[in-house]
Amino acid sequence: MTRTDILEELNKLPADERLGIVESALHQLREQYLAGRMDETAQRRERLSIAADALKTAYETDSELTAFTTLDHDDFHASR
Repeated sequence: MTRTDILEELNKLPADERLGIVESALHQLREQYLAGRMDETAQRRERLSIAADALKTAYETDSELTAFTTLDHDDFHASR
């Protein structure tokens, strides 16, 4: 069924039924869109977790990667 066919069939229905169909279609689209977004977020988190695990040893053993952490406890706020 083509888009034109669907629109022609919708035009044969009363306005309240057409509105109900459109609302249902939009609801389905929104659910599918949100489900897809959640899948993308989960996949991104998984990729970041894998990358963090891969670099963990380097950050634990390579002093060049952690050189500035010695400043973590310094107070950078100027006194007035």
